[in-house]
Amino acid sequence: MTLRLNFYLNTNRELDHLSHKAEQLLALQRFYDRTAPASLSKASYVMCLADYILTIATQNSAVAAKLRQLAPTLTHAFQDGGYEVTAIQVKVQVTPPPRLPRQPRPLSVAGKRQLTDFAKNLRDSPLKEALNRLIVGKIKND
Repeated sequence: MTLRLNFYLNTNRELDHLSHKAEQLLALQRFYDRTAPASLSKASYVMCLADYILTIATQNSAVAAKLRQLAPTLTHAFQDGGYEVTAIQVKVQVTPPPRLPRQPRPLSVAGKRQLTDFAKNLRDSPLKEALNRLIVGKIKND
């Protein structure tokens, strides 16, 4: 499977470029994992290399601060490892917490009564139909 995928990636010029870029980032990430302190490399990742500037992303400002302190040392380590890196940039990439599905709240008796009264006073319309379905659904679920 891997050979067929590589063949396909290498036959298309744009995919070949993308494949080489991915391989480069993977090699940089592996070197970073070996070079940086384990506690920092686990909390960050190589984002990109552009114009000889290596960008490292983290989700934590404390890790970012420590990486900024270590940037000169890491830059020299990458250079000694054969990579053309002249500077390291650190970015904080905050990811929002996952959204939990909302649980439907029960409709009170007074709420059901008010919706029923409101629906009775409406002329035939999609709103009236939707309210009636809502009311019937709430009565069945209770």
